[in-house]
Amino acid sequence: MKKIWQKDDLATNILVNNFTVGKDLDFDERLAKYDVKGSMAHCKMLAETGIISNEESVQMLSVLNDILNKIENGSFEIDKDAEDIHSQIEAILIAELGDTGKKIHTARSRNDQVLLDIKLYLLDEIREITALTDDFFQILIQLADQHKNVLLPGYTHLQIAMPSSFGLWFGAYAEALLDDVEMLFSVKNIINKNPLGSAAGYGSSFPINRESTTYNLGFQSMNYNSVYAQMTRGKSEKLLAMSMATLAGTLGKFAYDVCLYLNQNFDFISFPKEFTTGSSIMPHKKNPDIFELVRARCNRIQSLPNELILLTNNLPSGYHRDVQLTKEILFPAIDSLKECLEILSYTLPNIQVKDGILEDEKYKYLFSVEKINEEVKSGSSFRDAYVKVGQEIENNEFDFEIGDLDHTHQGSIGNLCLDKIEYQFNKLKNKLLG
Repeated sequence: MKKIWQKDDLATNILVNNFTVGKDLDFDERLAKYDVKGSMAHCKMLAETGIISNEESVQMLSVLNDILNKIENGSFEIDKDAEDIHSQIEAILIAELGDTGKKIHTARSRNDQVLLDIKLYLLDEIREITALTDDFFQILIQLADQHKNVLLPGYTHLQIAMPSSFGLWFGAYAEALLDDVEMLFSVKNIINKNPLGSAAGYGSSFPINRESTTYNLGFQSMNYNSVYAQMTRGKSEKLLAMSMATLAGTLGKFAYDVCLYLNQNFDFISFPKEFTTGSSIMPHKKNPDIFELVRARCNRIQSLPNELILLTNNLPSGYHRDVQLTKEILFPAIDSLKECLEILSYTLPNIQVKDGILEDEKYKYLFSVEKINEEVKSGSSFRDAYVKVGQEIENNEFDFEIGDLDHTHQGSIGNLCLDKIEYQFNKLKNKLLG
């Protein structure tokens, strides 16, 4: 297919073409519907401002709507001979409408066209990531409430520290997701600005109306400065990668906890055998491969911001072909993060927690601080009580009855504040999905 920038019929060198196109066509299927929607908004605006006639607009919108229907019903195919999806859709318009189809690119550059498509795509992916995070969040909240009275040893430095509970553990990750979603919300607000109309980065001499395309495409606002609009290419991807890395950090840490707690030396939880794998030579093994792979994938996702920084941080203002590579860095990682959320939400409802864990003799010193606090409540100073209980431990005289732990402050074993966490999460989630 002839390139939209070609001025003669001389074909591009095949090796040069393959190198410059790279993996673009592999990812352009994701951008196809956004390219059509952007072209439809641009077409309407051109008619509104009198740059093209209403009749020409109606004709182009009809063809664009047919393309969109094919994309949405799965019958549209990317032309492997096309330079990219943007060229292919313009070529279809020209094939259907002749000279009228050639007018779609008036007052537009492929630069702002690609910027627009990527922003619209990323906004939809933010919504999908949010919805999947919500699924996982609701499971954590439910499990925290269900197991709020089941005690669990807490660790610092991987040494036995103080009593915790499964409610506190599940609830901790629920609140972590609250912060992760807040970061996603901030990134959404930054990306949710219309770049269309910035053209190649310096605007246009045509009297276009950027408010029109901003409204028709559902953007919150626009990137006003044409130069800056181009500077958001790479920045949008980098910001989303940072929020994905934050979310991946939460998922990876949770997966590590699960692997640890499944270990026979801890033995705090278990899963039905269909959620674990075996060994080729050791018949007793029940390996947590799901959670190990979540951990590994999430570690890879946490490297994204650095990779995108290295790709984009040595570029001056203006468009540079380097940013084409952001797609092959970010798009597969989006898929991977969503798959991690899906498998965790599928697996976690089947977790089986162990009761009576703290009855084991090795956990008796877990209650040393409880014993100190009892002494303080009886009138002793904290430092004197600390020394007294410490000496009991050294002399092997320490003893403590578990009984009912009286923890009442917000965020403690006896007061998880799950309703507060859930309220804040749902408030943010609704803004992100709206």
